[in-house]
Amino acid sequence: DPLKNTFDIHGGGIDLVFPHHENEIAQSEGASGQPLARTWMHNGFVNVDNEKMSKSLGNFFTVRDVLKKFDAQTLRFFIVRTHYRSPLNYSDVHLDDARGSLMRLYTALDAVAPETLDAIDWTESHAARFKAAMDNDFGTPEAVSVLFELAGEVNRQRSGELAGLLKALAGVIGLLEREPTVYLRGGGATAGGLDETAIERMIG
Repeated sequence: DPLKNTFDIHGGGIDLVFPHHENEIAQSEGASGQPLARTWMHNGFVNVDNEKMSKSLGNFFTVRDVLKKFDAQTLRFFIVRTHYRSPLNYSDVHLDDARGSLMRLYTALDAVAPETLDAIDWTESHAARFKAAMDNDFGTPEAVSVLFELAGEVNRQRSGELAGLLKALAGVIGLLEREPTVYLRGGGATAGGLDETAIERMIG
């Protein structure tokens, strides 16, 4: 019976801690004599205008709705710059701000071509701090701050090696995976935005 085994990670919304997960622990551990989970991860609510997003309040939206207006990279960046246990305050203004911030990182890679790294050197100072942040309860806000520090160094030193490290570290959390020129030209817009062909057609 797989439910007699200990899970590596178990979680859900912060509202499930009591009574659902406490009951689950009591029943499962009482039956099996084994810890239910090694790590518990509970995410904060998504808020809209400081109210919890819910169907009953009529302030509900889907990822598909958001992707009609914003690029998937922008949405991912918007999410990871807030700790997963904290409330996430959704608004178009916040997503616009996330898009502008992400463009700063892409601008660094557009100005300095990143070298391809065989592997991340985790003893390098930026990499070490990035790893420490991620090891500390998936601390993505601190990890993102390291990316911005590194982008500043890329701009100052014009170092392809540091640009490669920036791209590699960002890739750990699924960021900076698009071609910088493509992202910047689209302004972080959704796939429905203008591409180069469309722009040339309008000019002509």
